[in-house]
Amino acid sequence: MKDIVTLQFRSGSREELLPGFEADFPCIASRIHLTHAMPWHWHKELELFYVESGALEYTTPGGKIMFPAGSGGLVNANVLHTTSPCPGAGKTVQLLYLFDPSLIAGAPGGRIERQYVMPLISNTAAALLVLRPDCPAHTEALQQLSRSFCLNQTGTAYELQLRVVLSALWVALLGLCPPPPGTTAARGGQGDKVKQLMVYIHEHYPEKLTTAQIAAAAYISERECFRAFREELQTTPMAYLRDWRLQQARLLLETGHQQVTEIGHLCGLGSSSYFAKIFHEQVGYTPLAYRQHWQDRVVFGQSLDSFGPTGAV
Repeated sequence: MKDIVTLQFRSGSREELLPGFEADFPCIASRIHLTHAMPWHWHKELELFYVESGALEYTTPGGKIMFPAGSGGLVNANVLHTTSPCPGAGKTVQLLYLFDPSLIAGAPGGRIERQYVMPLISNTAAALLVLRPDCPAHTEALQQLSRSFCLNQTGTAYELQLRVVLSALWVALLGLCPPPPGTTAARGGQGDKVKQLMVYIHEHYPEKLTTAQIAAAAYISERECFRAFREELQTTPMAYLRDWRLQQARLLLETGHQQVTEIGHLCGLGSSSYFAKIFHEQVGYTPLAYRQHWQDRVVFGQSLDSFGPTGAV
């Protein structure tokens, strides 16, 4: 399985980039050791996951759901989401597949795609489906999901075996899918606006930005900009901008060699004193202490993948 340390984004759309994702078999398996929150992101691929230990919280525009160890679920295509480990639950380890719907659907426009795939991925009421270990109807699916991560990826016919498992799980998920709402235009349109606003922030965060500038990127008013962020991400435009800057600062502190004062300016966080203040408030370390803490972990023989994805949103 691949270990994801930091999120990467496609230029243009700025949706999540999936390293190692191959067109001839559009699926990657990952093991993530979550130590802090992942930033808001989305991808056109489906996210099927199992919580191996600890507990994590998924947040979508529809709200928050906590997943304890032994549970799992599906994040639908293009759904904005973020995850964070639950305090006091111990080490949180998540196993997940990111895969293109075509892996199950087969030929575009075919019967499988029309009857069994599109009804789920186009259903806005199915943004996040839940598999609970205390629900008898979910037990078999969770066992299949957990066992699938033990398949030998270098063994004979791994791809076929995995597609069989994913197809069987898809049948179970279809049974959990709620009926589609009467109309989806409002939710879909608002989500698209927020993604457009996020793209602008991701590309201009080093600059001095105002809410008016962010709103103008989607040709909307400041009031509508505030409303869109509140409804979709439960935050404000400027709070999201601050958190994204901190996410980038963390990445530079972990992997870069720039001076702390330089990192503050590169990430739009201004003077070293303000950078240190806001970083400590949000992360719990000063920038220098955070860098030393991270580097000490590597020096003492722990690989980066044991610390989980970088992010603080």
